[in-house]
Amino acid sequence: MKVKQLYTNCLAQGAYYISRNGEAAIIDPLRETKPYLNLLEQNGDKLKYIFETHFHADFVSGHVDLARATGAQIIFGPNAQTQYESYSAQDDEEFNVGGLTLRVLHTPGHTLESSTFLLLDETRKPMYIFTGDTLFIGDVGRPDLAIKSDLTQDDLAGMLYTSLRKKIMTLPDDIIVYPAHGAGSACGKNMSKDSWDTLGNQKKVNYALGDISKEQFIKELTEGILPAPQYFEKNAALNKYGYENYSEVLQKGVKAVSVKELEQHIKDKNTLVLDVRKPEEFAAGHIPNSQFIGLDGQFAPWVGTLIKELDTKIILIAPLGREEEAVMRLSRVGYDNCIGYLEGGFDSWKNSGKKTGIVSSISASEFHEAYLKGTTTLDVRKPGEFDLAHLRNAETKPLDFIFDWMKTLDKSKPYMMHCAGGYRSMIAISFLKSQGYQSVTDVQGGFGMINKLPEFQNEIIAEVIKA
Repeated sequence: MKVKQLYTNCLAQGAYYISRNGEAAIIDPLRETKPYLNLLEQNGDKLKYIFETHFHADFVSGHVDLARATGAQIIFGPNAQTQYESYSAQDDEEFNVGGLTLRVLHTPGHTLESSTFLLLDETRKPMYIFTGDTLFIGDVGRPDLAIKSDLTQDDLAGMLYTSLRKKIMTLPDDIIVYPAHGAGSACGKNMSKDSWDTLGNQKKVNYALGDISKEQFIKELTEGILPAPQYFEKNAALNKYGYENYSEVLQKGVKAVSVKELEQHIKDKNTLVLDVRKPEEFAAGHIPNSQFIGLDGQFAPWVGTLIKELDTKIILIAPLGREEEAVMRLSRVGYDNCIGYLEGGFDSWKNSGKKTGIVSSISASEFHEAYLKGTTTLDVRKPGEFDLAHLRNAETKPLDFIFDWMKTLDKSKPYMMHCAGGYRSMIAISFLKSQGYQSVTDVQGGFGMINKLPEFQNEIIAEVIKA
């Protein structure tokens, strides 16, 4: 028996490969099929089933393309209706994979069709549960993402409470819990950095499995949920109704575009120029009005949060050799209309003598003087990060909601901006600059560096002991 977790850090997402005796099943695959096809070839396995724990909202699954490539059957739990060929299993229905058994446990709550898959070995001993967004390590899935449901989030939270107690907590303590997500995902609030655990330990440490009433559970689960990123509903719809073939998306996206062609797209004002290099490279020089979201960070979630329309035409300014990676990662969240990348990268633009922009940035030590003079400081970290520790006079302006607070700023006024380390603040500054806010300076190293300097210690309000 082979059970392999395929974890993707930038999405904090776990897919799973299960095989025995030449047959395989894959649970919650990502958009690109090549890694799974390679695994099947390496192991000499035939893919029999593709199991989906639910209609994912935070990424586009690869189930449709993978089924087309392999002939495998797509399996959802009860209540799942799709516009492509799939099978909606009954509660407790079982599927055989090379002598192993995968049992469907309908566990509604995160969504109505959410299901957990219990893996039994060849002796029918329960070994693993693949919980999707029903149960995370340290948390459970948010109850506000069901597509076109008349139920409230409180109704769904109540369903989740029952699902956990009737379907999950009755299983043996030594079962391994394999969730769909870990820390960093917006599908829950307080997920652990661990990507698996035993059910018995989760019963000890996870509040959702503790001795808690349904009313307390609902209150705990629904308090403090940030609004879902705007792309969640759109991705869930793609997973339900289908999407463009990934190979066609990739072929379109890896087309080299000349400087002259890019200039024409910029003049037409119908294309987003997306710079995916490192923050410091963007700061040192970039194409005016281009927007930055770097590949070396939580690229796909920030693309989904900040680029409003999935069909936006995108031309990439990418590090040389990483153009295909960028197209792939855009497609993971449904942005399938990348129409190319600048041939030769930013250097080709600069070497053509075209106008470039820079981002003003200062060290944390230099920032101290500006801070004491009263220059407005904007902290673009998440509200929870700000609440734990922040500068006394900083204003909380989470990047997630930049389009709400951007309009409250004065374009003639200077601002200092920081996040935790510099990635998110550069994103925010790029979006502000593209809208005419030019007097924004980045604090290098962000709050992580600020917090290390002794001159700031009396200015930091902290609810936890600072490292």
